[in-house]
Amino acid sequence: MVRLIRRELEALRERCAGRVITEQDVLYDSARAVWNGAVDRRPAAIVRCAGPGDVSAAIRFAREEELELSVRGGGHNFGGSAVTSGGLMLDLSALRRVRVDPGTRRAVCEGGATWADLDAATQAHGLATPGGTVSHTGVAGLTLGGGFGWLTRAHGLTADNLMSADVVLAGGEYVHASPRDHPDLFWALRGGGGNFGVVTGFTFRLHPVGPEVRVAFLFWEIERGTEALAAAEETIAGLPRRAGVLTACGLTAPPLPFVPPEHRGRLGHALLIAGFGSAEEHAATAERAAQALRPLFAFAEAMPYTRLQTFLDDSAPWGVHAYEKALDVTGIGPEAAATLNEQAARKTSPMSFMPSFRLDGAFSDMDDAATAYGGSRAPHHTLSFMALTPSPEALPAERAWSRAAWQAMLPHATGAGSYVNFQVEADADRVRRAYGAAKYARLAAVKAVYDPGNVFHLNPNIRPS
Repeated sequence: MVRLIRRELEALRERCAGRVITEQDVLYDSARAVWNGAVDRRPAAIVRCAGPGDVSAAIRFAREEELELSVRGGGHNFGGSAVTSGGLMLDLSALRRVRVDPGTRRAVCEGGATWADLDAATQAHGLATPGGTVSHTGVAGLTLGGGFGWLTRAHGLTADNLMSADVVLAGGEYVHASPRDHPDLFWALRGGGGNFGVVTGFTFRLHPVGPEVRVAFLFWEIERGTEALAAAEETIAGLPRRAGVLTACGLTAPPLPFVPPEHRGRLGHALLIAGFGSAEEHAATAERAAQALRPLFAFAEAMPYTRLQTFLDDSAPWGVHAYEKALDVTGIGPEAAATLNEQAARKTSPMSFMPSFRLDGAFSDMDDAATAYGGSRAPHHTLSFMALTPSPEALPAERAWSRAAWQAMLPHATGAGSYVNFQVEADADRVRRAYGAAKYARLAAVKAVYDPGNVFHLNPNIRPS
């Protein structure tokens, strides 16, 4: 670890309104902890920012002292990019304010806000923007990589709904990025990740949602797994674009009230459908899914949108030891279904599973060149292989399972690189494949303007051209 002497630390504290935390501080271990419990890195100092001024001061200090800089928003990244070893960790977690203007259907939130923060504020007015599926995910990281969730088929990516951003650049300068101001930077922020600066404020377009939505959960046991995945695919093909859908492949039935006691801990596959249309439309959709192949058990309920946004929280609790790989597939045909079913049976941790989100509808309406999103806009599934364990000792085996399952599914992949927010081991070649040659070249040119020294490199990195 880089050792900062007292004089340097005092200089940093004088510049910052927020708290500067070092390893001598009682808050140090909690401040450096992130969602993934497998990440154990020790920054030389942590700046818990009280505002954009602290962000600017910390960036300038890191450059002066030649310290590697990491940026923590929600701290939910699988790879733990929020934490640097021996460098300066810039912590935005105290910056979580959200302001909503229901008249213009806009929300402005700070860079450390989580989806729970944003959803709570917007749902007070019956509004929402497409966000993640785990409520303690940070708004910043999800948005900058693209961002998808239950509303994506109806309203596009999170990045598609970003209207403007306030950014602190690598030199400590403040800029406002929008279609009119710094349009090249604004384009790059919508999918190019945290490569271009620290976003301290996001302005989102909102849509009427809820306050009540309908959710169906259908579960089939592993013994009928291949048929179940085929039935799920048939159901997904007929969904209205107002519905969000997730196939949870290799899910261990959780010990929750809606799961019959005799089926808790059973291995299988689940289809989750979130309905934003009428109750009748949603009921008909769920019934079609059940008729295609009768589930082992099913659950259907109307619930507040904010509860839907926390529905999967228990599947990814804070402190879990985690690893992830991902790829895109056009669809889950018979051979792919058989492969997924086979791989599901090989996991050893009940927490691990393979979520598959269907991306089409409004997602595919957006022109590919309109944003920097790294992935195809053609209708497809994005499939993740999530290794999750409660203890560090169990993670190596699950990591091996995740890699093996990913390898087995490669013949069914679209050939394009995977969604950048799912890239834990984001080497240069994989990042280039994700964006494609033309888009990567454009991103590299923007990077050369706004971060020529590659200060912001702890991410799926785009190197300045």
